[in-house]
Amino acid sequence: MQISLKWVNELVNIETVDLDSLIEKLTLGGFEVEKIFEFEINNEPQLALDISSTANRSDSLSIQGISVEMKAVLNKKSKISPYSLQITDWEQKIKYQSIIGTGENDCSKFLAVKIENLRDTSVPNWVKNKLISSGLIPLNNLLDFQNYILLESGYPFVFYDFDKICSKLNISEFNLSLSKARNNQEFIASNNLSYQLDDSTLLVKANEISISVAGIIENKEFAYSENTNSLLIEGSIFNAAKIRQQSRNLGVRTDRSARYEKSLKNTYLIKSLYKLVSLLRISNSNLICKFHTSLETVECTLKPIYLRYQTVNEILGPINEYTQNQFSYIKPETVTNYLDRLNFKFFYDIDYLTWKVEIPHSRSDDITREIDLIEEIGRLHGFNNFLTTLPKIKKIGDEDYSYQTRKKITSCLLNLGFNELIHYSLVNETTFLDNEIKLLNPLLSDYSSLRSSLLPNLIKTVQENLKQGNLFIEGFEYGHIFSRNSLKNLKEKEHVAGIFGGVKTKLTWADSAKVIMWFEAKGKIEKLFKQLNLLIYCKTDFSFKNTIFHPYRYAILELSNGSKLGTFGQIHPILANRLSIPPEIYLFEFDIEVVQKQIQNKKLTVYKEYSLYPKIIKDLSFIINQEITFEQLEETLYYNGTQFLSSINLLDEYIGRSIPDNHTSLCLQLVFQSNEGTLQNKDIENIISNLQLVLNQKFGVMLRQ
Repeated sequence: MQISLKWVNELVNIETVDLDSLIEKLTLGGFEVEKIFEFEINNEPQLALDISSTANRSDSLSIQGISVEMKAVLNKKSKISPYSLQITDWEQKIKYQSIIGTGENDCSKFLAVKIENLRDTSVPNWVKNKLISSGLIPLNNLLDFQNYILLESGYPFVFYDFDKICSKLNISEFNLSLSKARNNQEFIASNNLSYQLDDSTLLVKANEISISVAGIIENKEFAYSENTNSLLIEGSIFNAAKIRQQSRNLGVRTDRSARYEKSLKNTYLIKSLYKLVSLLRISNSNLICKFHTSLETVECTLKPIYLRYQTVNEILGPINEYTQNQFSYIKPETVTNYLDRLNFKFFYDIDYLTWKVEIPHSRSDDITREIDLIEEIGRLHGFNNFLTTLPKIKKIGDEDYSYQTRKKITSCLLNLGFNELIHYSLVNETTFLDNEIKLLNPLLSDYSSLRSSLLPNLIKTVQENLKQGNLFIEGFEYGHIFSRNSLKNLKEKEHVAGIFGGVKTKLTWADSAKVIMWFEAKGKIEKLFKQLNLLIYCKTDFSFKNTIFHPYRYAILELSNGSKLGTFGQIHPILANRLSIPPEIYLFEFDIEVVQKQIQNKKLTVYKEYSLYPKIIKDLSFIINQEITFEQLEETLYYNGTQFLSSINLLDEYIGRSIPDNHTSLCLQLVFQSNEGTLQNKDIENIISNLQLVLNQKFGVMLRQ
């Protein structure tokens, strides 16, 4: 918001304040100065600041509001503006009626006045100058009056042509009300666009005719023009959440709705309306103003907040002053002074050093707890005026099993060449999986659902990196996933997921670069759990249907106790083709809680005696039917390989023209070792011959030389 310093100076004496000091004070007070404007109006140089405030400070979105902040931050006195007006007896004259039928707290106050004998809409020069200083171009019509009041007070007022409404109704008077729209109701707005409404849209109606979408935009048919002589002026306070919802549903956002979205309060609404009518009367001495509608919901009484001096010191700490080598803290008198500068009503108990503070409605959104009051005190004192100290830690906390498990898994994954990745828990509902948990009020469509798996984000990260020409990322991520149980209750669990493969690498210097195959990827997962000292079992389930995993290269991983650990598989070729990523990508996702429980149960570390005698390694190549599982081969070889067969490794799998249909060529590495002595080659050759005979008789394998 562009704030004219000359305009502010009419309300607060800032003439003697250095500009750099003012900017520093505002920044430390929570108001960021984006830009400084220098310009001339009537040959007079002026300055303006582009100031942005936090979303919960609707009270500062005006010249009056920011002036109050400058007064508090700079400790300056208020001034009486030459253009200020005092309300006579409007507050006493208005008789409010209850607002009904709009939903809970949709509108807290609704005022409407009728203006007659409006002949001259010319704008005073001093108003034009203020608009120019705030970055607006004067149009010398009624819009200038609306913009002026909006800038000065922060309240958006709406003008309707009173005669047009009466002509449409064919009556001289009508009643205003707030009610819900009909489903599929058409509404033509003042921006010449047509909108389809539903029963969640709140309308302002004159009898049964809709004259505006509440808090957003008025009906084109009843907009004022240059020939308007009678106005209906609406001043209202609508619920911020309701306006945001309507604005998002309709796809329209106006200056008016933007103000309501910041949660305006009705503190100065009547005063601002009185100021607006007074401005219109400057050029219209015979102007007649009549109250038309006044509706109000009863505001709840705000409970006082108790501020304790001890808590202030505990939170803010010592200040940058030393007294006899001891820390000094902010004084109680200073706290009292800051509360006065903030215009808070309070009672100070000097015996117990506590303040009973009554929060004004204008600050009811951002000050709700004692810590908020402490933040205000720190803001006015300047957070840079407190000492920065680190807490003295007497004891380092113990690592719980959850942290120990994550630490152990992270170490194993890093050893395997993975990098840790981090993504948001909120995802787009149109991801590769159906996310059944949708947010009711998402800020963006890309973050409209809670994720049901970690894998989609990992795949997207790989896709984006490949688009940018980066090397393929082999990474893992810890995160929470969300689902619903049979009773439709939300369930949250922590998982770890990873992605790897898809890039050509060399296993040895003499080999050509190639991508890893299914068995090699599966071996990498087995190596991970071997490092964790966990025994896993792979179970295939070809009936499982999904859009991420390959339908025939997918496995459910289970532990020895039968509990399901997670899933592992190759990416679905259709998905890989659609995303233009390599099809030789492998994915896994495990339940952290299952891993943690299993590690806890296996507290005793089991060590294996290391043999002092050399190994004898033999390769065994053969062609075998694809229906025979590798698990069957392992079981047979270990059973017949004597006690000297210590391990079996799959070196290669080949399917080509020289291999019969439905068959595959495997090359296994057999490692023999004894704990009692050095093995002889002739003994191992006899064992190999026996294994070849067993494989041929049991599985019908064809040996390769």
